[in-house]
Amino acid sequence: MTPAAVGAPGSVRRSLHSLWLLSSRDLRVRYSTSALGYLWSVLDPLVMSGIYWFVFTQVFHRSVGEDPYIVFLITALLPWVWFNSAVTDFTKAFKKDARLVRSTSIPRWIWVNRIVVSKGVEFLFSIPVLVLFAVFGGAQVSWALLAFPLAVLLQTILLVGLGLVVAPLCVMFGDLERTTRLVLRALFYASPIIYGVGNLPGVFADIAAFNPLAGIFTLYRVGFFPDQWDTLTVVVGAAVSLGILGLGLLVFPRLERPVLKEL
Repeated sequence: MTPAAVGAPGSVRRSLHSLWLLSSRDLRVRYSTSALGYLWSVLDPLVMSGIYWFVFTQVFHRSVGEDPYIVFLITALLPWVWFNSAVTDFTKAFKKDARLVRSTSIPRWIWVNRIVVSKGVEFLFSIPVLVLFAVFGGAQVSWALLAFPLAVLLQTILLVGLGLVVAPLCVMFGDLERTTRLVLRALFYASPIIYGVGNLPGVFADIAAFNPLAGIFTLYRVGFFPDQWDTLTVVVGAAVSLGILGLGLLVFPRLERPVLKEL
């Protein structure tokens, strides 16, 4: 494809083309070195779902979530893997390709958002697995399933905002990479993955609403489990996601020059 076909330098079209090229490169590199390829995008959440399903249905008497519990788990674990892997990669987004970041004219925000796109594509590839478990698990489907694309959009907004903050800060403060991993471990249990927001006692349900993942996971689940709907959680989650995006758009341009000096 000729340069003219992808737009003038600095144009939105050229930037989007660069974003897709880098994202597709990440996918090709990841799958070209793996014998299992696509299966890796679903293997991790499937193993995690199987473990939690066994523990909470075969070992202990489960008092959280809804039936079929395996579908309840997968509807949150699949987007969690997208979130967790993207944020983990944000911590080394600039360090990994430091020479290219310094020497090319590609807008620096693309080096962050390529992670959102490539991990998001992997998430979309994993949706057929959710469909299979929903069909064979006997899950009921309602019109609320139309909220699923909204959940994808909100998670994209949240990840873009987080990436624009986390990626440059991890260049400037090396310890943040390990700190981010610790935060992600705690956030897994602080998010309604193995339980629902309605399972939280008293004031904890209101506090959980300020975790944007709570509202996003609610939107993913409500098409299969209508009782999981919680207006406060969804509205606050959307507002927090948009707020984090606004913070990222404000902070990133101010950190861009210091980051280039550190690379």
